[in-house]
Amino acid sequence: MSKIYLPSQNPNEWAQLLAEPDKQWKQGYSARALAHSWQEADDFPPEVKTVLLAVPEFSNLELLLALPEHRVPLPGSSRPSQSDIWSLARAEGNLVSIAVEGKVSEPFGPTLREWLVGVSPGKLERLKFIYTQLGLIAPPPDGLRYQLFHRTASAIIEAKRFNATHAIMLIHSFSQTDEWFEDYQAFVAIFGGLASVNRIVSIPFRPEISLHFAWVRGDAKFLIK
Repeated sequence: MSKIYLPSQNPNEWAQLLAEPDKQWKQGYSARALAHSWQEADDFPPEVKTVLLAVPEFSNLELLLALPEHRVPLPGSSRPSQSDIWSLARAEGNLVSIAVEGKVSEPFGPTLREWLVGVSPGKLERLKFIYTQLGLIAPPPDGLRYQLFHRTASAIIEAKRFNATHAIMLIHSFSQTDEWFEDYQAFVAIFGGLASVNRIVSIPFRPEISLHFAWVRGDAKFLIK
């Protein structure tokens, strides 16, 4: 995986980074809406910034870089966790790792129960590693969505790599009815958090890293870009 990145000049350049651009790069789909939203802002989109700045620790949050389709290696498989965007920001002199998952009406993929069908040693190794990153001791309910686990782990792994003080797993959803919010809500609940739309939930985690979750409703205008 290359450590060399090129700056994007327009949102259409994001399409080449997708696993299946012919399927994923369509009007009304999250990949395209997310790209247009972030590229137009050349910063945190306004609705994202509003939610983040509401937290005192992030009152002067500054986006340093945003990497579309950023891949974070995980053990047990050659397939990495691929965030739609991974951002590195700075607030109050501290670095912030943000793994962003874009959504419209797409679900979060298989549940843990479905993902573990025909489980292999590699999958078990991967899941154990993810649980360790998340500080989970007891196995969580198997009806939760696997994608939310490895996306949160990605934010934490990159926080460690860059010595960041904060890790955020952020859902940027362009669904105006917040489709699949219940899955996100159930996931945040296992950490003792009470999730709501357009609000950050901060979780007591580790002394060196503060963990946060956010669901932000995106601007509907990007669904027709």
